[in-house]
Amino acid sequence: MFTLCIRYTINPNKLADFKAYAEAEQASIRRSGGKILGYFLPTDFAGPTNEAYGLIDFQTLASYEQYRRALAEDPDHKKNAADLERSGAIVAMTRSILQRVGDDQAD
Repeated sequence: MFTLCIRYTINPNKLADFKAYAEAEQASIRRSGGKILGYFLPTDFAGPTNEAYGLIDFQTLASYEQYRRALAEDPDHKKNAADLERSGAIVAMTRSILQRVGDDQAD
């Protein structure tokens, strides 16, 4: 099992715009073959208030590549990404692929 970890640096004053994107994007992600573990927003309780994360599982690296191609062609994703760009909510974004360790990989 592989997990795509997307780390977003966001404008904390645009948190509502980022949340709307994360909610809208989930259907496109699923249609494109990703299994969403979740999107995680910052809190005022602890840690930085300008970091958010998206975690998406894939069985293989090949399925991740198929997902990337499918997502790039998804019309709802294109709209969601354009809306997010216009909002100014994203300052930076980095992606990494993580390999899970443990017995719960079969899910």
